Amino acid sequence: MKIRVGMGYDVHQFAEGRPLWLGGIEIPHSQGLLGHSDADVLIHAICDALLGAAAMRDIGYHFPDTAEELTGIDSKILLRQTINLLADAGWRVGNIDATVCAERPKLNPHIPAMQACMAALMGIDPEDVSIKATTTEKLGFVGRQEGISAYAVALIEK
Repeated sequence: MKIRVGMGYDVHQFAEGRPLWLGGIEIPHSQGLLGHSDADVLIHAICDALLGAAAMRDIGYHFPDTAEELTGIDSKILLRQTINLLADAGWRVGNIDATVCAERPKLNPHIPAMQACMAALMGIDPEDVSIKATTTEKLGFVGRQEGISAYAVALIEK
């Protein structure tokens, strides 16, 4: 068996009048994230980690923000298509370890739903999707509540 590890990162700023999507679920909050798609930073970081592990470039290469047909797209579709790209190359997901950095809203109550959603999309067990939430102790753009960032590490197997 061959295994590889990839790392992903994404960031989006807050915007009025948009829903907040993280890990494939809508989180109640006064603002959403700005982006060409639904701006789900967690899914985007995971896609980058998976694509990087398979040496298949990044999310922007496969799903460019200049593509009109991707305007407002549900990031769950992007994750499913990423899994299909990996499967076509003979790879499957081993596990995911991700961290979301946000001062607000509090994410811990939503983590089980995010794990279940993304595990179903990737065809793995929820116990193979680790999601952690942290703040930046009021430092930087996350600390000033200007946006949210996410980091992800993915293990893939062939």
